[in-house]
Amino acid sequence: MGLSDHVDLEHFVEGVKKRNPGQPEFVQAVQEVAEDIFDFIADKEPYHRWQILRRIAEPDRVVSFRVCWQDDKGDIRVQRGWRVQNNNAIGPYKGGIRFHPSVTEGTLKFLAFEQTFKNALTGLPMGGGKGGSNFNPKGKSDAEVMRFCQSFMTELYRHIGADIDVPAGDIGVGGREIGYMFGQYKRITGEFTGVLTGKGLEYGGSLIRTEATGYGAVYFLQNMLTHVGNSVEGKRAVISGSGNVATHAAEKIVQLGGKVLTLSDSEGFIHDPDGITQEKIDWVKNLKNKKRGRISEYVTEFTGATFHGGGARPWSVPCDVALPCATQNELVGSEAETLVKNGCIAVSEGANMPTDLDGVHVFKKAGILYAPGKAANAGGVAVSGLEMSQNSARIAWKEDELQKLLKDIMMGIHNRCAEYGGKAGSSHIDYVRGANIAGFKKVADAMLAYGVV
Repeated sequence: MGLSDHVDLEHFVEGVKKRNPGQPEFVQAVQEVAEDIFDFIADKEPYHRWQILRRIAEPDRVVSFRVCWQDDKGDIRVQRGWRVQNNNAIGPYKGGIRFHPSVTEGTLKFLAFEQTFKNALTGLPMGGGKGGSNFNPKGKSDAEVMRFCQSFMTELYRHIGADIDVPAGDIGVGGREIGYMFGQYKRITGEFTGVLTGKGLEYGGSLIRTEATGYGAVYFLQNMLTHVGNSVEGKRAVISGSGNVATHAAEKIVQLGGKVLTLSDSEGFIHDPDGITQEKIDWVKNLKNKKRGRISEYVTEFTGATFHGGGARPWSVPCDVALPCATQNELVGSEAETLVKNGCIAVSEGANMPTDLDGVHVFKKAGILYAPGKAANAGGVAVSGLEMSQNSARIAWKEDELQKLLKDIMMGIHNRCAEYGGKAGSSHIDYVRGANIAGFKKVADAMLAYGVV
């Protein structure tokens, strides 16, 4: 009877490790979900009989390809590219493309798995996927980035499409890279379709896409606080990262009356006890987007701020709320304990799986408000989904309409998490459990309807 013999959690995770050697992040992501799902499906025979969790934890396909390009010196460079199409039970595969030296097949499998649940939580018809390359755009000229993007798309184009798989940007892939890739897709296929999101407004992009992930993480934070009769106003916030997500999260915290104390990059973090105001956030955006500078330069511009180098992370700074917005596993168990000890009451993840498994357990045990990335940072992909709708209908919504839709979507995600994360006789909501179960149930029920495919 297959899984109806009820394989236990330990044996399931061992099986995942055995099938995916050398991919600890993917195993971690699956284990975190399985810890909640096994309890939920214990008395639900169809999910066992049809091996639903096992099937979700096995990507539909992993496409790997060589990317050759020529640098400005005329030297030939060889990179590796991937597209992981994890699950399309509820819609076309949807998920970003990441260009970073740390990108591996295992990283992208974990991200595609997480994306499946995140996309399901938005309520929009999108499956889960992720792609990327170990190409590093830092220090490359525009011409080099263009040649790489064109070569990457020459391989990728045959695996994507508006109704098949719709990539977006991610770390190392912004408007410039999306533009080069979309241009090459159009050149090869002769089609102008919504095959990529995060496009420029001139050629089918959506308003507020840049702000959406950071804003969404703060909207989710506000929803959690409102649920317990509190608010962002007057709260001290510690934020990691200084890119798109972090700066827009900081911006929304400031708009809601909070005080932002930190931002960071791979070299370390800045601590500004006076608060990082809108004027300072705009300066950081210019530093990162136009000048491609380092966050350490902040302290030469604004007196009273300090820089903590050597790759230091900001989790030791006392705060009321924390928003990890940089990258995976940037907040470990001991740092989670420090946050709790220093009085942090809420954590909203702007990055994908930024808290390691030990840290997740610390937050859950402490009973603080803790929103996992698959729920809290779904704002970006939600607006990407809205961009897909606008492209399909050949329309463009106004900014105030999109802001309202984003707020509504984040509220909907919060309510779905609350529905499955609550416990009888307790007002506390386990948002991790809620997000995992709500996302799983939507995808799983669609898979049951299809039979064994």
